[in-house]
Amino acid sequence: MAILLDTKNRVFTLQTNHSMYQMKADRYGVLLHTLFGEKGSVFDYSYLITYADRGFSGNPYDVDDERTYSLDALPQEYPTYGSGDYRGSALKVCYPDGTTSCELRYVGYEVLEGKYSIPGLPAIYQMEENKADTLVITLEDTRKTFYVHLYYGVMEDLDIITRSVRIENHSDKPVFLENVQSTCVDYLHGEFDLHTFYGRHIKERNYQRAPIHHGVQSVGSTRGMSSHQYNPFLILSDKRTTETFGNCYGFSFLYSGDFLGSAEYDTYNQTRLLLGINPGNFNYRLDPGKTFCSPEVAMAYSGEGLEHLSHIFHRAFRNNLCRGKFKKARRPVLLNSWEGVYFDFNGEKLVQMARDAASMGIELFVMDDGWFGKRDKDVSGLGDWVVNEKKLGCTLEELSDQIHALGMQFGIWFEPEGISEDSDLYRAHPDWALQIPGKAPTRSRYQLVLDFSRQDVRDYIFGQMCQVLDSAKIEYLKWDFNRSITDIYSALLPADQQGEVTHRYILGLYDMLDKLGRRYPDMLIEGCCGGGGRFDAGMLYYSPQIWASDNTDAIERLSIQYGSSFCYPISAVGSHVSQCPNEQTGRYAPINTRATVAMSGTFGYELDVNHMTPVEKEVVKAQIFEFKKYYDLIQYGNYYRLTDPLKTKDYHCWQFAAEDRSEALLCIVALQIRPNGPGCWTRLRGLDPDGIYEIDGKEYPGDVLMRAGIPLPKATEEYESFRIYIRKKQA
Repeated sequence: MAILLDTKNRVFTLQTNHSMYQMKADRYGVLLHTLFGEKGSVFDYSYLITYADRGFSGNPYDVDDERTYSLDALPQEYPTYGSGDYRGSALKVCYPDGTTSCELRYVGYEVLEGKYSIPGLPAIYQMEENKADTLVITLEDTRKTFYVHLYYGVMEDLDIITRSVRIENHSDKPVFLENVQSTCVDYLHGEFDLHTFYGRHIKERNYQRAPIHHGVQSVGSTRGMSSHQYNPFLILSDKRTTETFGNCYGFSFLYSGDFLGSAEYDTYNQTRLLLGINPGNFNYRLDPGKTFCSPEVAMAYSGEGLEHLSHIFHRAFRNNLCRGKFKKARRPVLLNSWEGVYFDFNGEKLVQMARDAASMGIELFVMDDGWFGKRDKDVSGLGDWVVNEKKLGCTLEELSDQIHALGMQFGIWFEPEGISEDSDLYRAHPDWALQIPGKAPTRSRYQLVLDFSRQDVRDYIFGQMCQVLDSAKIEYLKWDFNRSITDIYSALLPADQQGEVTHRYILGLYDMLDKLGRRYPDMLIEGCCGGGGRFDAGMLYYSPQIWASDNTDAIERLSIQYGSSFCYPISAVGSHVSQCPNEQTGRYAPINTRATVAMSGTFGYELDVNHMTPVEKEVVKAQIFEFKKYYDLIQYGNYYRLTDPLKTKDYHCWQFAAEDRSEALLCIVALQIRPNGPGCWTRLRGLDPDGIYEIDGKEYPGDVLMRAGIPLPKATEEYESFRIYIRKKQA
């Protein structure tokens, strides 16, 4: 059983194959959190909670003179603002009288067969082969104004527990939700490290690990997107936890907008983790009879270190979050035009690029920015999604036909959320842009943002996109978004609902993407937000791959893709071979190394192939052949971080291993050349210890390769790379 009920004592225990989660409604109706961790004996773990009379910690009215009972120190499942708990809260509500003090009490529970879904929001879903059930715990505020329904999806085989919250106003007046977090987990004891992923544009998801100290440590975004700066994925771990040892807990927010994740180590040495929508731009009017649903958080526990935690998320996201044809179908190797020609192209030039690409085995040609409206640089044209036939010298259908005649597929770039002031759309509908009346807007990339919280705006843009997509044979769409959101104001909403704009915006974005996916089920959609500005689990529900970063430097990508791997599967990581010297850094890396790094993703090219030498073109042919040969191993195998590129000096190594341990691929990049340097070794992982493996014609026991390792090849040039195939011998 995945959900175990002790109705007499009101104890609720959730079990996956290897983890356990428990809560209890105590004698006062307060829902206490009692356990999240390793699966073990089913028992009432509330015995671990200690009670003491703590000075300046208040006591709920209904406990009378029981001074040892204070919400300020108790572990709670869904703590509220103004309840006497002065730690971070999961819920803050403003009542019609302007007050914000709220207390919740247990009302009841319901067990539903299968995994719940959330209207208009992404969520992990159940497959036929998965065991899944839903527990709903209902709480009510003590003023009898609204219900809080806590949803728990128990994905037993996936080792995933999900959480979402539905708030239902059953009074006759509106209330205002000022803070709704999707999850709260309280740990009674333990000293933890917090793992987060910080960055900036073209340097996203740098891995950071720091001890949790007394006080609050948080990451988040108020940029209208999950952001390049911080990722909505957090890990708590024991201090001794490594890749292969120790307890760790992962929390992924399935949402692409503003978020806040915080860890608070209180004065009683307890740790509270909260994750949900950032309250900075959020204030939601909940009218009588209406409900609000929070985005989902996926939680996982590993007692075998960070590596196993990553594998849990990788499998769940690949199989139970991504949807559509390209969830499992092999995706084509592509050539994107952007870094090759930027805005400087016409149809003839693109066809010539495609001709050379086809000769090397590249399967998909993508026309990036510059094909529409008045768009020869990035200061005009956004919003005018009309093909510039004068620039192309042909219709889009004619261009697509020429590409397909070469045996290639054809793709196209859009930035549907952006609008240029120098555009026909803006001149006709300036109120469609997010901007505050009477205030000059903040520009970024010399553009504004369309109000995607509005149905009429979305309908117009969707119609324009469909006209383009229906006019030619198009198998791929890159959805880009190139600025943060500011000047948050929607012309259609009253003053007391302006705090809903950013959340409504994300719901509108998801609505658009969902409609596109349903209308064009055979079209591959790749998410992008100036690279990795929306590299989050929410987007994976609508696009199975996301452009990981606008930084295409292979050496920089080592750390970007390393950080991404803690939560996101390799099949989600958009990665290309670009030209050298690299545009962002000026660095030169061998083309083989650029391919080694890009193969640890969706794999493609982004350069002007017309300028490649005959030797380079032969190399590309071989790279594409090899990628296809190892496609299933790379995309669906287990990924192992063998070194940390932020710490290692000589080599960075990572590995793929098949689930059945029949084969593996070791990838190595030399980070520096040292004359007369020492030898280097790495230990492999994910092999059968009792199996015999063949490497370059030599045989090794699996346990030897994992315990003793193998010596790394000696690099003869800077940033040289190696790919070593490892095959298990049949018994």
